[in-house]
Amino acid sequence: MFGLGAPELILILVLALIIFGPGKLPEVGRALGKGIREFKNATNSVTEEIKEAARIDDGDSSANKEKVTKQAS
Repeated sequence: MFGLGAPELILILVLALIIFGPGKLPEVGRALGKGIREFKNATNSVTEEIKEAARIDDGDSSANKEKVTKQAS
């Protein structure tokens, strides 16, 4: 996971506990999880739009090839 091992993750968790305290830690975790989920959804949305645009472009180019072939005949 991002090149982090168990000792590094434990150190990060201990630092987060010291900085935010036990009361705020669940709130920070929820906010972080929500942010990661929104980022993932946004990247998936952009990826799907790119794939759809590529599919439309492929359809247009094949339609143009058919027109050229029919005109050449």
